[in-house]
Amino acid sequence: MQGKVLLRGGLVVDGSGAPPRQADVVLRDGVIVAVGAFTAGDADSVVELDGLVLAPGFIDVHTHDDRLLLSDPSMAPKLSQGVTTVVTGNCGISLAPLGDRAAVPPLNLVAADAAALPMQRFGSFADYLAALEARPPAINCAALVGHTTLRVATMSELDRPASDSEIAAMQAGVAEALAAGALGVSTGTYYAPAHAATADEIRRVCEPLRGTTALIASHIRDEGARVLDSMTEAMEIAGSLGVRQVLSHHKVLGRANFGRSRETLALIDEARRTQDVCLDCYPYTAASTVLRKDAAAQAQRVLIAWSKARPGAAGHSLDELAAAEGVTTDAMIDALQPAGAIYFAMDEADVERILAYPETMVGSDGLPHDEFPHPRLWGAFPRVLGHYARQRGLLSLEGAVHKMTGLPADRFHLAGRGRIAPGMRADLVVFDRQRIADAATFAHPKTPASGIESVYVNGTLAWHRGRHTGALAGQVLRRTT
Repeated sequence: MQGKVLLRGGLVVDGSGAPPRQADVVLRDGVIVAVGAFTAGDADSVVELDGLVLAPGFIDVHTHDDRLLLSDPSMAPKLSQGVTTVVTGNCGISLAPLGDRAAVPPLNLVAADAAALPMQRFGSFADYLAALEARPPAINCAALVGHTTLRVATMSELDRPASDSEIAAMQAGVAEALAAGALGVSTGTYYAPAHAATADEIRRVCEPLRGTTALIASHIRDEGARVLDSMTEAMEIAGSLGVRQVLSHHKVLGRANFGRSRETLALIDEARRTQDVCLDCYPYTAASTVLRKDAAAQAQRVLIAWSKARPGAAGHSLDELAAAEGVTTDAMIDALQPAGAIYFAMDEADVERILAYPETMVGSDGLPHDEFPHPRLWGAFPRVLGHYARQRGLLSLEGAVHKMTGLPADRFHLAGRGRIAPGMRADLVVFDRQRIADAATFAHPKTPASGIESVYVNGTLAWHRGRHTGALAGQVLRRTT
């Protein structure tokens, strides 16, 4: 963007949690240079906001956009809802350094077949980040390296703990990723390829994180009956290394566990007395991941998101499919594999309690390559602002924005992001506080949100009135210490 641009007459919600205020903002060369009261003569061009909200661009801390950043740099599912930065590589699943290894579930959620798309496979983390810099996407990206990916790249058998030599090889992979700029390591012991990993294995693999600003993002082993034990295991690993931790997409699953968020949040409060722990969540009562019998058994309803064996099943109820063929749901699950699903298995009161917790950030956890995705992919952030802040009154406007901007920028050490202040990067979203809402539904999951007027990425207008401008101004955000 050339010259000074004045965004005038907006209601500034600066990302710090401070109350909104009327203010003008001046941008130059991708940076916010001034906040205050200005006239048209103070800039080379003026954009009149007429009372619309001006906030920092939203930071999606929990994504599986690793490949989408390469295959569709427009990043419309995120840009359309005001997201200007995504964190990839969550749940132990990262595109690098998978190399040409088979993308066993759940790696198939982000990695395509190596023979079909060899240019989207990377043997090192440095190569992956270099590819993103060579062909920048529309939004910024930062990345975690996945423990599950390291296991698949290193081990010939995944149904056992890693050997000493395999752990050493994975340690080297972590060290390479950190040197390339990864924010840290993610784990996903819920999934089969990492389920056999012991706490000691994970701690040793993550040893290169010790003494750095890197963090561990943990998809714990069980979010149902054993949720407290699983949280304790994950927090003890991070505590033993002295590193920061994010508990990924925190929730409690299954009717028998409804209400247990009181226990889980109390456990986090206790842990925070001695270590740095925070969490993210998505604002829905349905989860989505690969199709599994145990997950289906604890859900009230299951929708099929995709199926390689039966593509036409996407968008249909598992029960309806099974009834139509006169088989059990378990038999239907076997017939659909490999597949993904949406599970209605949470209590609304738990979702609200977790979302309102002071240390909770917002992450979409969207799966962009699903044929019939969960609506969180297109609607998570406007849903927080529209449904939970404006309609439910669960959060104030400034509190909701803080959870999606300043808080994640602080917790992930994304320097220069997440706030509106002089010297900060000009990642900005302009929206109508009375109209902003998620429009994506479980019936129509790819519908863009309403109420988003404009999105700026590094000072460049990237989204305006429902359309991508064609700008590809995103940057790779690397950890530097």
